[in-house]
Amino acid sequence: MTDNTRLEALEIHIAQQQRMIDELSEALALQQKDIERLKAQLHRSDDRIAELEAGLPAAAPEKPPHY
Repeated sequence: MTDNTRLEALEIHIAQQQRMIDELSEALALQQKDIERLKAQLHRSDDRIAELEAGLPAAAPEKPPHY
């Protein structure tokens, strides 16, 4: 393998690694957006459940079935 061929192989390898890093970075950014969206949705759901629970009448103490 000549020096020139070896250098070209290294450049190709570096270019492929850079492309993979860019793709992984993009995937990570999309996942982070999804996580933030899901966190916000969960927070809204938690708030809504708390509102609904606050509107319910207090549960009366029930007698055990054997009384």
